[in-house]
Amino acid sequence: MSNSPTPETTDFGFRTVARAAKKPMVRAVFESVAPRYDLMNDLMSLGAHRAWKRIFIDALAPSAGETLLDLAGGTGDISFGWLRAGGGRAILSDINPAMLAVARGRARARGIARGLDFLIADAEALPLPDRAVERVAIAFGLRNCTNKDAVLAEARRVLRPGGRFFCLEFSRVRVAALVPLYDAWSFAVLPRLGRAIAHDAESYQYLAESIRTFPDQETLAEMMRDAGFARVRVRNLSGGIVAIHSGWRL
Repeated sequence: MSNSPTPETTDFGFRTVARAAKKPMVRAVFESVAPRYDLMNDLMSLGAHRAWKRIFIDALAPSAGETLLDLAGGTGDISFGWLRAGGGRAILSDINPAMLAVARGRARARGIARGLDFLIADAEALPLPDRAVERVAIAFGLRNCTNKDAVLAEARRVLRPGGRFFCLEFSRVRVAALVPLYDAWSFAVLPRLGRAIAHDAESYQYLAESIRTFPDQETLAEMMRDAGFARVRVRNLSGGIVAIHSGWRL
């Protein structure tokens, strides 16, 4: 593993790179994987990501009178689920136009036209006013952001008082027996799947490594408190393979 990042550097998987270099590197990863992103999610998680996202959407408690900002929304699963469950307006935001292009196509195929807006935006500097939405969600996106503290600060800024932030992300496995199996799957199988299905082993190697460098449950909860969120809660799923973090703007 690389040396610890400094103020001028950050992690890109197990590598340390200049902070300014990470965003274009991450963008290249997702431009590469976008066409087969949904298929690869099914293969990578053996379909479990669908159950995790259903639980996450239930936690969001969609309401017709409330607006969701879906950060790093990718191909649209969370926004679509919010709308399907009766939520109000959804703003599907992502820094990567290639991912949003896939989301637009999926929305058209599902006949989703009303109540869904698309926004190309950096989650670290959102082009939205203060106190604009009631929910902010980010699913499997925070670990790819360069400045995670800035993302949390922006999420709180755009929330109205009484609004809530939710993060679904890979975390630290809490069941010791799962660790060797999970590591073998991540580092031996995923890159091979990436090479066979998406013709890109390197991007999936990065995705596996990025999970290991992401803050664990307690560290992320503390980061949320430092950003000003109150009543921070953590819910582990699948033995801690993923976790849902939530907090309120009071």
